[in-house]
Amino acid sequence: MKISAQFSMWASVVFALACFSVAFNGLSEIDAMDAAARGDAGGYAYFWLFLGAVATACGVVSWWIVKRENANPSD
Repeated sequence: MKISAQFSMWASVVFALACFSVAFNGLSEIDAMDAAARGDAGGYAYFWLFLGAVATACGVVSWWIVKRENANPSD
């Protein structure tokens, strides 16, 4: 199955927004937790933050590919 660079770019944007929203929700709820659960919740939130950063990087690379292809079409 082949996916286009433009679809990959938009899918990365959607996935990054979802990951950042989960990370923000997790980080904003840390103050309301007890000390035992705080460390686990922080790791969970930072993991989603990392996934959002990876999705953002993939989106930027896909955007760069789309931009280059539009500037110099091969056909």
